[in-house]
Amino acid sequence: MYERCHRIQKKTLTVILSVLCVLAFGTTNVFAFQQQEKTENYKQYKGEVIDASSKKALVFATLSVEGTNISTITNTEGSFLLKIPESITDATVVVSFLGYKSKNIPLSQLKPNKNRISLIISVTELSEVNINAPKDAAALVKETLARKGDNYFDDPTLMTAFYRETIKKRRKNVSLSEAVVNIYKTPYSSLRKDAVELYKARKSTDYSKLDTVALKLQGGPFNTLYVDIIKYPEYIFAEGSISDYKFTFSRSTRINDKLIYVIKFKQLETITEPLYTGELFIDVENRTLTSAIYTLNITDREKAARLFVRRKPARVDVWPTEVAYRVDYREKGGKWYYGYSNVLLEFKVDWEDKLFNSVYSMTAEMAVTDWEKNITGELPKNRERLKKSIILSDEALGFSDPDFWGEYNIIEPEKSIESAIKKIQRQLRRSKAKGGASAP
Repeated sequence: MYERCHRIQKKTLTVILSVLCVLAFGTTNVFAFQQQEKTENYKQYKGEVIDASSKKALVFATLSVEGTNISTITNTEGSFLLKIPESITDATVVVSFLGYKSKNIPLSQLKPNKNRISLIISVTELSEVNINAPKDAAALVKETLARKGDNYFDDPTLMTAFYRETIKKRRKNVSLSEAVVNIYKTPYSSLRKDAVELYKARKSTDYSKLDTVALKLQGGPFNTLYVDIIKYPEYIFAEGSISDYKFTFSRSTRINDKLIYVIKFKQLETITEPLYTGELFIDVENRTLTSAIYTLNITDREKAARLFVRRKPARVDVWPTEVAYRVDYREKGGKWYYGYSNVLLEFKVDWEDKLFNSVYSMTAEMAVTDWEKNITGELPKNRERLKKSIILSDEALGFSDPDFWGEYNIIEPEKSIESAIKKIQRQLRRSKAKGGASAP
């Protein structure tokens, strides 16, 4: 049993996310962060977002400044760091999380540190007699996965997506990469994998903050694309491993006027391999997964490290301390499709001859900006596709195409990905008009 489970995990997880840790001697500062050229000063607000009842941390809760494009999300411990320009003195911070009531907080009420924000669950009362209400949580999950051919896109689709990955040493940004990609999405009922084509990419890296270690994220956009549970259930619920989890009903809520059941899941205590724990948000009427938030069990740090670390110097230990995932789906014409995903990782790097550890965090997120039917169903040629082993920060050549990025010539990690998308929409439309690079 354990050998089978280990074989499944080794096959899947190392494909989804792998971190390449390499020794970088004599590296010069190639690209300084463009946002450091900005003269505007910022105020920082730190704190945590928790469940008001259980006091548990809320992972991937969103904090946004009303009327601006400034936002941030909480990490796997529910902690956040929100940076706001000093020029903004009178504003409201909106704190939200799936299935919870949002909270509006005047900026003047936030402290520089130790803010503790609690959110209340939004619960929908169900009638006592409901013949459609599922009685078995595991059965509901299995049925939802089985109906992907009915509820999700059944045509080949060409999507445009914006991808961003960030590497931080503690709280300091050291590497930022952004890309616009074309995703050749195959039907959800098909076993054929999606293909990804790089359209535009750029990076900003400050190697001086990396000491003598350069952490690199291998897989680029595939790290986020494979969080699409409905298309790739094998990366979380591999065939035969769904029985390694315990599924329970948590609560019901309403999101966008749809009745949503929240299903909690965690690995059985008898399973020793690193699996997942989290919540699935299921539209109970249509048996459709609308969102999922989950984390990896990394109690055994050596096993967890083997899943992620591809290569490292001999005198260095590297292991993950936090790993979290989120995926959101969108609906169009009664069919659902992948819309957004986020991956958050935190690693410790321990040098044999150093007294203190270094802590690095890596975030990868991707959002679909546009899509259209791929009428021919054709995929790009192999030489035009991104390889799953891509390291985007090595492929992106700085700010090599200022004509495309236009006014959006600064990587702004404190701004939401939605803000970045809005800024490049004009360039995407212009490129399409010129017939460039098959951007939809």
